[in-house]
Amino acid sequence: MTNMKDKKLWGGRFAEATDGLVELFNASVSFDQRLAEQDIRGSLAHVAMLGQVDILTGEEVAQISGGLEAVLEDIRAGNFEWRLDREDVHMNVEAALRDRIGPVAGKLHTARSRNDQVAVDFRLFTKEACLDLAAQTRALRAVMVTEAERTLDAGIILPGYTHLQVAQPILLAHWFMAYAAMLERDEGRFLDAAVRMDASPLGSSALAGTPWPIDRHTVATALGFARPTANSLDGVGSRDFALEFLSACAILSAHLSRLSEELILYSTFEFGFLTLPDSHTTGSSIMPQKKNPDVSELARGKAGRVFGNLMGLLTVVKGTPLAYNKDLQEDKEGVFDSYDTLSIVLRLYADMMPKCEWHAEKTREAAARGYSTATDVADFLARQGVPFREAHEVVGGLVGLASRSGRQLWELTDEELRAAHPLLNAGVAASLTVEESVAGRQSYGGTAPVRVREAVDTAKAALGLASEG
Repeated sequence: MTNMKDKKLWGGRFAEATDGLVELFNASVSFDQRLAEQDIRGSLAHVAMLGQVDILTGEEVAQISGGLEAVLEDIRAGNFEWRLDREDVHMNVEAALRDRIGPVAGKLHTARSRNDQVAVDFRLFTKEACLDLAAQTRALRAVMVTEAERTLDAGIILPGYTHLQVAQPILLAHWFMAYAAMLERDEGRFLDAAVRMDASPLGSSALAGTPWPIDRHTVATALGFARPTANSLDGVGSRDFALEFLSACAILSAHLSRLSEELILYSTFEFGFLTLPDSHTTGSSIMPQKKNPDVSELARGKAGRVFGNLMGLLTVVKGTPLAYNKDLQEDKEGVFDSYDTLSIVLRLYADMMPKCEWHAEKTREAAARGYSTATDVADFLARQGVPFREAHEVVGGLVGLASRSGRQLWELTDEELRAAHPLLNAGVAASLTVEESVAGRQSYGGTAPVRVREAVDTAKAALGLASEG
């Protein structure tokens, strides 16, 4: 006769033991044990509600709650035996509870299913992960704004690029604020997602609800949810909350990868715009001169796995009919991985960015090359009444002339400039410095110091950062 202690909690229907390979393939406890805290919180709220609606007696509630708290203490202390034959976190916890308090543990599962149990555990985790990544993204955003203010005060000019070719000079502070703007949207996506997933599926039971007179609103409130899910099929069968989380993670990863790419380029010998801190770089095993941007390269590379996690879950859910299917066991590892990956990348960048040393002379010199003030010459002519397309053609010819002779625009002679257009001369070309170019771009959102100062002050106010002085 099968020992009841070793019998599976769902085993009444089955006369034959589960095949060993099936048991290994079916089990999720190796990764979903991470949800133990959420699982026990959900069970405590559920059993308290069962007592409130008189489905369980006060004594039963006390026994089960005390047992759950003891199991949680064991898990936190590392004294819990996670067993593969118990499949998942839910069955491991329930079986351990039964071992501790006896058959009354079975009453915990009244009016619920593993389907709504796993759904509530996973929603709790994902909601908390959303809020945590939002906070970490906000912290990095604050770092970028602080660095923007520091480099604004220093007046550091950086070449702005399109097609990775020098386009127009910008303030380095403007560059920092561009990433701050991206991070602000990233933070918003996590916060928005947390609002949409703020609903408890517990009480949906297997898929159709339950005939027991439960109070789903009370349980939702006890677990910190704004409301219960409105449809039991949707409550147990949908994972769009995880997809939305993974989507926000993927977009944030793309932004961090773009930042990484620029830091990698700018720290090369060829660019020489900045020096990355020793604390966030490594050396070569064979080339003693090397200083490798490993943090940035890994952040860039790990974006691929975060994208993959989103695509993986999209592929899983696209073919699953309502309600719960075992396919949905594949929902968790990608969420855990994306959360862990971004959590460390965000912390690393928040620590690294203030330690970067920017080389102002080098960046200004680079900003002055590549005919970066050509548009300013065209704008000068346009302000004198020359149609912009005509001005564009005139300056394009001058750039071609300068390029063929290996000179910059301000190195062209007075005669060459006047020959291109009578309104041009050497004095005009010489006056159009990178500083003048930057200062002149005063449209809202532009790189002029006055506009970047406004952007920094607005961002600091939004972040609650103290003003200098």
